[in-house]
Parts: sequence; C-alpha cells; structure tokens
Amino acid sequence: MQERFYEIDALRGIAIIFMIFYHTLYDLNYFTYINFNLWSGPFWFIGRTSATIFILLVGISLTISFSKIRNKYNKTKILQKYILRGAKIFSLGLMITAMTYLFLDKGTIYFGILHFIGLSIIIIYPFLKLKNANLILGSAIIATGLYLKTFTINIPYFLFLGLRPESFYTLDYFPLLPWFGIILIGIYFGHTFYPDGKRKIKIPKIQKYVKPLTTLGQKSLIIYIIHQPILIFIIYILL
Repeated sequence: MQERFYEIDALRGIAIIFMIFYHTLYDLNYFTYINFNLWSGPFWFIGRTSATIFILLVGISLTISFSKIRNKYNKTKILQKYILRGAKIFSLGLMITAMTYLFLDKGTIYFGILHFIGLSIIIIYPFLKLKNANLILGSAIIATGLYLKTFTINIPYFLFLGLRPESFYTLDYFPLLPWFGIILIGIYFGHTFYPDGKRKIKIPKIQKYVKPLTTLGQKSLIIYIIHQPILIFIIYILL
C-alpha cells in the first residue's frame, strides 16, 4: 500500500473547505437574488487559492507516485497507467458537461477542473523526470496563459488551451494555459521535498490533530462530485 503523507491530505482538506465555501456563495449568486462579489476581493482570493492548492498537489502527488513505480514498471506500462487514470477523470468531467448542459439554463461546463486534471495526467509523463526545468516551463506556461486571457477568437475549439470566444460563459473553466503550469511547479516541489517518494524535510507529528482535514483530503474526488448537487438541493429546500 502506498504511503500517504498526512500534510498533503490536510492541505487538500483545507482546499476542499475553501471550495465548498466559495461554491456556496457562487450557487447563491446563480440561483437566488443574493449577490456576492466573486470576481475580486477576498471571495475571489479564496476560490483561486482553493483551485491553486488542488492543482499544485496534483503535481506533487504525481511526482510521488511516479517515484514509487518508475523502477517497478517499464515505460509502456507507466504510460498506460497514466492514460487510463487520466481518461477516467476526464470521463467524469464529460459527465458534468452533460449534466450542466441538460439541467442548467446557462453556464455549461465544457472544460472544467476535472477535464483539465484528466487531460493533464494523460500528457504528464514526459515532464515527470524533470525538476528545475519544470519550474521554468511552469512559469512560462502561466505567463502565456495570463497573456492569452486578453484575446478572444471566433471558434470554440481551443477552449482547452485558454482561447475563448468573445461571449463565452461557463460555471467552471480551467484551461491548460495557465493551469498546467501549476502542475509542473507542483512536480518541481515534489522532486524538491519528496525525492524518490520520501519526505525530505521534518515536520511536526500532528496527524491526530488534523484528522478531519486529512479525511476530507483523502475523499476529495467524491466530495467534489457530490457537493454541488447537495448545495443546490439545500438552497432549493430553503427557498
């Protein structure tokens, strides 16, 4: 059984709490007449912090898992492992696309965080052995993505890269540019702090004090999938 690092699960748990808080405000904006400013200020910061932690930890976790299997399997087997894992997560993203298309009046999610993470895992293999280069590449990808946000195009086929039509509106959008850069920086941190899949730095042994956070972190995918229907149901009941 692969060793889990409680600090990673705890950080992921914090990100989940931030995410649920932010999505609660988002749903209130969308389904009620209550309005919060989610596009600047502290609420925007909470939402972006949640996403950044999640995605950074994807890179760190991929580095750790790669360190543990690189000497057990050949290149083909490892590629198959990541392609299959990424395809499963991407398929969950497609399920969300279908649900938002069928049940929402606007804001269909065409390339949300699950689409992004799934595709990133599929293409990640060439980057897993790199360390310092990922810091440089990741920073360049982030800068490129931020630059592309100032442009719009007339076709929707490059949404996954970060090129959007002028009137594009969606409830969740995480294109490869700039967010893949965060994963690459996560891989850099993974090699720095968890070389060969082992914790390099000493941290306090406080597992029992952060158990609720680590539990949330270990169940992050299922929580992500079910939390929105639950939030919407609660809002519906209250209204």
